[in-house]
Amino acid sequence: MHTKIKYFFAFLIAFTSISSFAQDDLLDELDNETKNAKQFALPAFKAMQIGNLQSTKIADKGDLYLIVSHRFGSLKDGIDEFFGLDQANTKIQLAYSFWDGVQLSLSRDSFEKTYSGTAKVRFTKQSTKFPLNLVGYASADINSEIKKANYPNLKFGDRMSYTMQLLASRRVSKNFSLELAPSFVRQNLQDLNFTGDRTHNQFLMGLGGRLKVSKRMSLNLDYAYNFNKHKDSKYNNPLTLGIDIETGGHVFQLLFSNARGSNDSAFLTKAQGDWGKGDISFGFNVVRVF
Repeated sequence: MHTKIKYFFAFLIAFTSISSFAQDDLLDELDNETKNAKQFALPAFKAMQIGNLQSTKIADKGDLYLIVSHRFGSLKDGIDEFFGLDQANTKIQLAYSFWDGVQLSLSRDSFEKTYSGTAKVRFTKQSTKFPLNLVGYASADINSEIKKANYPNLKFGDRMSYTMQLLASRRVSKNFSLELAPSFVRQNLQDLNFTGDRTHNQFLMGLGGRLKVSKRMSLNLDYAYNFNKHKDSKYNNPLTLGIDIETGGHVFQLLFSNARGSNDSAFLTKAQGDWGKGDISFGFNVVRVF
């Protein structure tokens, strides 16, 4: 009897030791798998746009976004125009994601009475395996303000402008994000009194950043340098400074810019304001997700 009890305890000790080693091996294996698994970083930006420049954020599948943008007149006009508030361009945009990583939108901007369609596609997300968010973006704008009486040979295609961008962003730290946006804009019809020469095809380099200053607030900046702008052009490179304020399902973006257009081809290539002369405009974007 005593011998059987001894054998039983010896078996129990041996079984416990083997189980313990097996558990340790399993935990080590799971730990290694976790370390080797791709872990995605938090989004670099909270809104679809940094200010005017597109960000790498894309709506989640099934989400509908309503974006209302206002751009007022120049602050330089003073009290006579109530610092630009008596003048306003308004853009209303609906953006929807039918598939994961793909976003489509339609909008109407009162600047040049422009109708726009856009597509945004995510190529990759920042992770432990890849350092950047990469997104492709394209838009087509229709200028419905052009009068055929002024351009007797006007064709529908002359009203069109196109924008293509590669958006590359990185969340550098918990509070700081950066983006580069090489861009191409094609304008089929130009007013040479403003452009100075024929520059239908224009290449730009966009730069944007976001600095989080509190749980629900960030400071934003975006700028684009136009490599093809003629020296006699009356347009300037667009510069926008802004503040994001998050409130539940809304993001309020308050901004100051030298560009009054909100559609892509307009703000990138038709900014007439001049920061050096105080010729800038106040504006805001209201972003609501459903």
